[in-house]
Formats: sequence, C-alpha cells, structure tokens
Amino acid sequence: MKKFTLICTFMFLFLGVGLAQESSYQLSSHILDITQGKPAPNVKISLYKQHTDGKWLMVEEKLTDENDRVKDFLKEDGTEHDGIYKLVYHVKLYFDLLGQETFYPFIEVVFELKGRTHYHVPITLSPYGYSTYRGN
Repeated sequence: MKKFTLICTFMFLFLGVGLAQESSYQLSSHILDITQGKPAPNVKISLYKQHTDGKWLMVEEKLTDENDRVKDFLKEDGTEHDGIYKLVYHVKLYFDLLGQETFYPFIEVVFELKGRTHYHVPITLSPYGYSTYRGN
C-alpha cells in the first residue's frame, strides 16, 4: 500500500508540474472554408501591432494547423498586450492550391485588445467573401 501511495503521489506531482508548465496565450484564430465545409489548414496568418506613430509592426507569423487553428499568438507572460492589432490572412496560396480563383489575395482584420482577457478572431471564408466576429 505504501508503494502504491508513493507511486500515486509521484504521478500527481509529475503531472501537476507538466500541466503547470503549459503556456497560455491571449489571442487565437481559425479559418473555416465555407465552400468546402472544411478547415483551411496551412494558411499563413501575420499578426501586426499598430505603433503610436501609426505604423504597423510585425509581431509574429504562424500557419493554421490541420484543424484550421492558430492557438498561440501573444504569450501570456506578464507583458501588457493592450493596443490595436491586425491579423492578415494570406489566403491566395490556399485557393491556388485548391485550383480556385479568389477575389481576396489576403484579408486584414483590425481589432483592439484591452486587458488580459482571451480574444479569439475566427473567419469564415469563400473565394469571393468572408466574415469575421469576436469569438471566445
């Protein structure tokens, strides 16, 4: 019984440390191709922040995963992320690979972050239209 208790305690501590080391992020996004009814994987998304002089500074770029998501923009590490941002969805290559023309080579979505809450910015996409909203 002592051995079982010791093993359980070790497992609890080991798993607890592992879970505590998982990073959390303030911003995420995903793309759903509504013409296919499927996720849009491997689409580059660029994140920019507007500087006080009005210029846009690139923060980072990511690719959507196989489930059409980017979950890890703006790591929550104590840094204040308030400000005006834009996500640029580079969708032309995605449609090129599908053999489809698109009216939009890229899509820009501008929004403002305030506080430390999580923001999710999804888009639904077709070759000739898109829609976005603040998700959660």
